[in-house]
Amino acid sequence: MNGSAAALAARSDSRLGRQFGLLWAGQTVSNVGDRITLFVIPTLMIFAMGASAFQVGLISMAQYLAIPVLSLVAGVLADRWDLRRMLIACDLVRFVAIAAIPVAYWQGFLSVPLLFCCVVVISAATVFFNIGYVPTLTVIVPRTELVRANSRLETSRMAAEVGGPAIGSGLYRGLGVAALVVDAATYLFSAVCLLAMRPTGAKPARTEGLRVRLMVGIRQNWRDPVLRRCTAGTLLANIGGPIFVTQLPVLAYQGLGLSVGAFGTIMTVAAVGAVIGALVAPAVSRRLGPARVMSWAMPLHSLCGLGILLTAVAPAVVVLAATLTSYLFFFAWYNICSQSVRQARMPVADQAVIYAAYRTVTWGVIPVSAFLGGVVVSLLAAHVDIRTAVTATMIGGTVIGLSAYLPLAPVQPMLDRAAAEEREGTADGRP
Repeated sequence: MNGSAAALAARSDSRLGRQFGLLWAGQTVSNVGDRITLFVIPTLMIFAMGASAFQVGLISMAQYLAIPVLSLVAGVLADRWDLRRMLIACDLVRFVAIAAIPVAYWQGFLSVPLLFCCVVVISAATVFFNIGYVPTLTVIVPRTELVRANSRLETSRMAAEVGGPAIGSGLYRGLGVAALVVDAATYLFSAVCLLAMRPTGAKPARTEGLRVRLMVGIRQNWRDPVLRRCTAGTLLANIGGPIFVTQLPVLAYQGLGLSVGAFGTIMTVAAVGAVIGALVAPAVSRRLGPARVMSWAMPLHSLCGLGILLTAVAPAVVVLAATLTSYLFFFAWYNICSQSVRQARMPVADQAVIYAAYRTVTWGVIPVSAFLGGVVVSLLAAHVDIRTAVTATMIGGTVIGLSAYLPLAPVQPMLDRAAAEEREGTADGRP
């Protein structure tokens, strides 16, 4: 396993270094594991456990439950704990929790409540991992290379979006519930990669209480004008985006009458577009500036969503494939550049708790937004056909996403002014 990790790490750009290569290798493999989990668990529930739609929905909810509940606490603890050890522990917890599912099934005592508990544990460990790897990246990668590093991580994530469901499907057809053993092994691989990294360094002793540290993260996101605008922009994006994405299958299946195979092809093509977007983002960022790319990527991303209106005059498969491909292409730009802008702005010692507060606000709204989108469609469908109801709701989501440009647009000029003032201060001999 160590040899495989080293081989993958060696392919990383030399400017990012071996430390990043190991982190990237582990993340790449565990991202595939994430997609296997998302495919295999509901498949197992439906075909092996005879679960109802409500039970499947309950387990799906469990996957996001820890984000609003634990993110702030995870940020406080990540600021106090050794980051490398924390990430390794998270991977090992996920390894055990996922491996427990097939074992329970083979022993005859797997149930929906037990599965719910396992998924909650996996979700909690994932929250801690995601909070911890953001400051870890800042420690091991020079700030000038953050866009490139985030681009590689985003490319891996999007590549997993492309191949993960197909891998999960193949594993389940070939191995049944044992596919989850392979899934668990991906987290073990990630843990080994992290173990091969050098320690990230001792943390300063923290004497503040939990409440004080929580308030540091919340206040910093509000007081810093760049972080405040990034938070507001992402919040608007996460209100509108989930409405569009969660209603897309309804439009495809019920509104346009597409087959499962056709919609699966659309999703695969779109994920390829996201990978391409992640690959070209560093070059665009170097030319225009990451904050400028971030501010334009969101309205471009949202405008692409308006492409669904063309289903009235062109083949639905072609329209949806082109719409979603461009939609995800620009969203990859936004993810990479917004992450890099925030990482460069946050003090290293407080990154985890600041990111945790940001994540709690911007991700905590996603399940609410998705739910409200469904409610709006249901209300409209009582008066118009389902296609019109879904299309109108999805367009409403894109309009909300477009409004994210308002808080994001001034960020690059703000950073340019700050850099100019810093250069003037250096020229004048001021500290």
